[in-house]
Amino acid sequence: MANILIIDDEEAVCWALQRALAPAGHHVDVAASAEEGFELAACRRPDALILDVRLPGMDGLTALSRLRQLTQDAPVIVVTAYGNLDTAVKAVEGGAFDYLAKPFDLEQALDTVGRALQRRTLPEPDSTDFAVDTPGAEEMVGRSPAMQLVFKRIALVAPRDACVLITGESGTGKELVARAIHRHSPRHDRPFLPVHVAALNPALVESELFGHVKGAFTGAQEPRSGLLALADGGTVFLDELADIPLAVQVKLLRVLEHNDFLPVGGNQPQKFNARILAATHQNLPGLVSANSFRHDLFFRLNVFQVHLPPLRERGEDIALLAEHFLRCFEPLALPLLPPTVQFLTAAPWLGNVRELRNALEHAAILARGGPLLPDHFPTCIAVPGTASSSEQLAAAVREWLTERIDENVPAGPTNLHAELLGCIEPVLLEEVMRRLQGNRWLTAKWLGLNRATVRKKLGIYQM
Repeated sequence: MANILIIDDEEAVCWALQRALAPAGHHVDVAASAEEGFELAACRRPDALILDVRLPGMDGLTALSRLRQLTQDAPVIVVTAYGNLDTAVKAVEGGAFDYLAKPFDLEQALDTVGRALQRRTLPEPDSTDFAVDTPGAEEMVGRSPAMQLVFKRIALVAPRDACVLITGESGTGKELVARAIHRHSPRHDRPFLPVHVAALNPALVESELFGHVKGAFTGAQEPRSGLLALADGGTVFLDELADIPLAVQVKLLRVLEHNDFLPVGGNQPQKFNARILAATHQNLPGLVSANSFRHDLFFRLNVFQVHLPPLRERGEDIALLAEHFLRCFEPLALPLLPPTVQFLTAAPWLGNVRELRNALEHAAILARGGPLLPDHFPTCIAVPGTASSSEQLAAAVREWLTERIDENVPAGPTNLHAELLGCIEPVLLEEVMRRLQGNRWLTAKWLGLNRATVRKKLGIYQM
């Protein structure tokens, strides 16, 4: 049995959490304000706390440090109805164990409390000053569970100096993630240098990255510093990582292992002091298997991964993103009408957030200060004649069935159902777990299964 303190001014939330925690034998105290929470924590030290951000009087994030002192670093689960990157960073900076975005599922809350009780104390966080997000084009927006995971992972890795691999489809905002990691890191006052590898001259990639000495090659009449040297003390963001030539990958690996590099034609190594973040929309493990990308470099860059989900998988964020972009380039724009929100939510957005932003700007120009209507948006949002993913999957199953029948003539195939599940289930489980950063509770929710079933299937497929 554990003592749990809930600090929240919403009676319904407190009542639901009390009812959910009682069967496990936990003693639950409830406070409607931070000040009342201080008194209860002093009287009976809790083993874990659930703390709302918005409270009457002192807010939860301000109260966090004092609560940790009063409770001798009991794990604190921060709850907020306004989950964003800034909240996640401040919660992690303050030493929170985890945070939940309202409305949350009670099973999710119980799972988080259970993990908190298994880990009664947290290590002291680094006393790092973080830059605060300011509204603008670089602000990351999203309230979906998938984006809340992205915010948490950014907040966790930002204070470290570890390499981060950012994955996701084109247009999902991988550079925004890199900039957010840099902005909330101890290197925030040093340069952030984005390097779009695909845009570099393939014959000069090595020189562009590492620089060259005078006479290193024809035309090298003067020595030149490379892009890595320009980021001294800051952060280098390698976009489209998969396009780095194999020969350059060897030199980049040396940079990561020895913190120095040789300019082209040089024989004196130069010191390197910058953090490396990398991004790709390609399947890097597949490229490693095909010997198109060095496995040792992949493992060095993939110390920590942040995966950005495609926009079609987080429909609840579309209206929020649309309002955000409109405020950026049309401050006086009228609120979106329900039919327009419905239209935007139903669109496939194959180009992800980048396509949404461009479509909104197109519509705002046509609307000329009036309300945005579906007719104002480009006609190319939906790609005509493109088979849906469901149609493609159905075609693949038909093709698989034809092959199985042909392989087992004349007797015919047996056990088709189990064979098909054996092909599909591991891929589905692996991909959903990857997109949700290994969160089993959300994986079970996405799959429509209970957690015990998911745990069993992960064991069967050795994941």
